[in-house]
Amino acid sequence: MESSRLDKIKEMLESEPGDSFLRYAFAIELEKEGKMEESIYQIEHLLQTTPLYSGAYYKLGQLLELTGQKKKAADVYNKGIAVAQQLGQAKALRELREALQNLEDE
Repeated sequence: MESSRLDKIKEMLESEPGDSFLRYAFAIELEKEGKMEESIYQIEHLLQTTPLYSGAYYKLGQLLELTGQKKKAADVYNKGIAVAQQLGQAKALRELREALQNLEDE
């Protein structure tokens, strides 16, 4: 039987647990399989070890919104905004601000 993409990424992550991109990819695959809580856990772990991974704040905020955790999502977007500003990442900053605004408009 052929391994799933999730299994392949998990194997790579086990051999390289500090690889931020692999952890992010693993979380995305978990989300695709509907494993939202596991995906959230993986991105939270990523942000603990790599707090300047600005794209992870956007994805984590989205996942939190999808699971009804809107207050926590807003907090994550705000943290991501601060990181994007610190790093001078205009596109990430714009996307995070838009996500926060959309959440507040609901």
